[in-house]
Amino acid sequence: MNLNRRHFLRGSGALIALPFLPSLGYKAHASTKKQSGKIPKRIVCLGIGFGVTQETWFPDVKDTGFNYKLSEGLAPLARHKKDFSIVQGCTHQYSQDAHYGSTFWLTGANRYAVPGQKFSNSISLDQVAANQFGVDTRFKSIQLDSEKGKSAGHGPGSSLAWDRNGKPMSGLDEPVKLFHKLFSEEKMPLEQRQAIINKKRSVLDAVLTEAKRVQKGLSKSDTDKVGEYFQSIRDIETRLAKDEQWLSIPKTKAPLDEPAEGLHGKDAIKVMYDLIVAALQTDSTRVMTYRMPGQTLLDSIGVTLSSHNISHYAQGERMQGSQARDKTHSELLAGLFDKLKNTKEADGSSLFDHTSLVFGSNIRSIHYLTDCPTLLAGGGSNFKHGQNLVLPKDTPLCNVWLSMLQGAGVKASSHGDSKGIVKELMA
Repeated sequence: MNLNRRHFLRGSGALIALPFLPSLGYKAHASTKKQSGKIPKRIVCLGIGFGVTQETWFPDVKDTGFNYKLSEGLAPLARHKKDFSIVQGCTHQYSQDAHYGSTFWLTGANRYAVPGQKFSNSISLDQVAANQFGVDTRFKSIQLDSEKGKSAGHGPGSSLAWDRNGKPMSGLDEPVKLFHKLFSEEKMPLEQRQAIINKKRSVLDAVLTEAKRVQKGLSKSDTDKVGEYFQSIRDIETRLAKDEQWLSIPKTKAPLDEPAEGLHGKDAIKVMYDLIVAALQTDSTRVMTYRMPGQTLLDSIGVTLSSHNISHYAQGERMQGSQARDKTHSELLAGLFDKLKNTKEADGSSLFDHTSLVFGSNIRSIHYLTDCPTLLAGGGSNFKHGQNLVLPKDTPLCNVWLSMLQGAGVKASSHGDSKGIVKELMA
């Protein structure tokens, strides 16, 4: 096999090996589903920022098992009770930031893990899955966001997703943007798009050469930074190779109409959910995250208080607003489950049967960072659903994440601060 710059980047006489590239291992548009007839697994993560109303969202901790009574906040999900589970008792041991509902939610990282830095993060569970699931799809993963610049209890980041270097990944913040990313054809001629990719590669080569030139004589700390820089270059090269593989492949026809512009709150969530189903249905991607709105959701359901004040509820108007938010989330989630169940695969099973979904937050409620609200659903990780599972206090939430990954067939031996899988979940 001839080695060219797709396999290695050359700089100052050195060869920098690239990670596995689509051009070396698969043909575009030849998904696992189409190659083997096997229905692929999907993972969807929905983060809600400021948490829930703990008194009325969580089922009774003494009422465990498969015959538990649904709480008030979960009541709209009654028709799906056997297909989701509530997991209580899980915590990220490093959580210290009371307004960071999503920053470390899918990573479990210690923000002070890097000496000399006040903030660091690590890879999120969705990106661990995307590194395996994203090989055969047009988009390795898709990140959704909302309310840029507004407080929703999420903390730093641009979405729920963080890459292998712990750097934030940007998210699409409007349904119409997601629709066009998924289904709108490129108007730029193919030759021009190819030329842009070639130019980006040329720039990467020049940057890498310069980086290699200054590498000698650096301190260990700076050497580590340069190593991280090289990894970023390799990641960009991988994305360029993937883009090139799909240049001449038309996008799938949209199974739904283009959404209106300017949707907010409840309407935006509903349409985002519709588009999540469409993205998975068309196998455009198999991994999605959604950092969900807070303030605009409250505005859309007639709650006049701020999302921050609602999170610091007490008996009265604030608590009622918090409960109204919980109910709305459960109603919308029930609708998402309906759509996933009604979307059929080639073998007659449903999209829901092959999707592993988590809904929750790193914040329980108010400023409490223990016992993170965690709802798991779908058949993608082969969980024993329909139960209220109360685990020992301070069980690492990353144990749940590792269980999701392994249950979905992702090759992962650990994640974050995990100490093992949650055996009670595994079928």
